[in-house]
Amino acid sequence: MSSTFLVVPQWQGSGSSRAMRLVDGAAAIRGDLPSAATRLIEVPLEAGDTEGTGIHRFSAIRLVRERLQQALAELDEPAVVIGGDCGVEYAPVEHVARQGRVILLWADAHADLNTAETSPSGAFHGMVLRAMIDDGLVDPADVLLLGVRALDDAEAAFIAEAGLRSVAADEVGSVVAERADAARALGVEPVLYAHIDLDVLDPGVFAGVGFPTPFGLALDDVTAAIAAARAALPLAGAGVTEFAPSGDAESLGDDLSVILRILAALTR
Repeated sequence: MSSTFLVVPQWQGSGSSRAMRLVDGAAAIRGDLPSAATRLIEVPLEAGDTEGTGIHRFSAIRLVRERLQQALAELDEPAVVIGGDCGVEYAPVEHVARQGRVILLWADAHADLNTAETSPSGAFHGMVLRAMIDDGLVDPADVLLLGVRALDDAEAAFIAEAGLRSVAADEVGSVVAERADAARALGVEPVLYAHIDLDVLDPGVFAGVGFPTPFGLALDDVTAAIAAARAALPLAGAGVTEFAPSGDAESLGDDLSVILRILAALTR
């Protein structure tokens, strides 16, 4: 798949004490990407304010979203967005939603289904999927939760109420195909978006994240799930988020090799 990489070193949506390391993580990934196919989205230096939303640093998040929307509008090919925090995913999902009904693979330790009213942190990276659903970018029936294992009570209640579906890695291909068929039966063209928060991986595989969460997936499971999803439906866009490196050179090299395998699964 011919893709453009949009590197978005946003940290303002994170609630982690390691949030600023997301800038370093995005820069490290950028160093391994083909320069001719890579664009950097400028992120403001300042933290920003809530603008009355109840979302911490919202003004900076809004500005980054606008810049990312403009960059996406200029592309003819699919984009792979490199975060930064998970909040960067709103604009690319919004972009692909203009092309058809979004089948969204959400590979993440967290469901990111809080609202400004239910969030214990006020951090947007824990609200972004709920914002997409509430704003009509994606139907809850078309959200496939992969590797989600750390939920707040309000998120668990919303999953039960809205009927979001958790899938195992070996189910991804068949469920993507099922949802794509359901869209076509309604006369709507489906499109696939894959969100990969690196904390979906077990910390024993990848620990360079703000919120490492035990009992995660193996790397082979994640790459196989991506391949199965792409075999069922062409990929219209993807995001890889939440790389917060420790600063140790050896760990950085190991982490980048994992990330490059995921990017290969998304683009080859």
